[in-house]
Amino acid sequence: MAMIWAGIDAGKTHHHCVAIDGSGRRLLSRRVANDEPELLELLTDVLALGYEVTWGIDLADGGAALAITILFDHGQPVHYISGRAIHRASESYRGEGKTDAKDAAVIADQTRIRRDLQRLRTSDETVTDLKILTGRRADLVADRTRTVNRLRAQLTDIFPGLERALDLTNTGPLTP
Repeated sequence: MAMIWAGIDAGKTHHHCVAIDGSGRRLLSRRVANDEPELLELLTDVLALGYEVTWGIDLADGGAALAITILFDHGQPVHYISGRAIHRASESYRGEGKTDAKDAAVIADQTRIRRDLQRLRTSDETVTDLKILTGRRADLVADRTRTVNRLRAQLTDIFPGLERALDLTNTGPLTP
């Protein structure tokens, strides 16, 4: 059975999917809502092309969680490719600018040609670790932002001239 590769550029509300054959020719390009019926319809349409499909996606959780779950539930192999890798690779592809369709095509093609991509698994410890680390980083960033905003508000109330003189976005003024 011939192979095809489907790349999904995942977003919060919509995804874009591009399916390619072994020569890189586009077989399907579609924007779909991040909604179960539309994702199931996309899966059906890609599988209807009559090939064995390998999927690539640029997110391992968040907005992509529903799409990944649907693919897992239907026994589809899903590989993760980082946003940084997509950005670097997209520079070597034709077309100007960054679009969801271009990113999805790059994801599909990189999934086709690369052999070093991680295959996601339902109990994948790497995915769990990434979720924990990115969640912790987001918490730290939010805490720092909240602290700087409180300090800025206090300085504005007590000593407005000092608040204007300090650049609280750098760590220097915040170090004792």
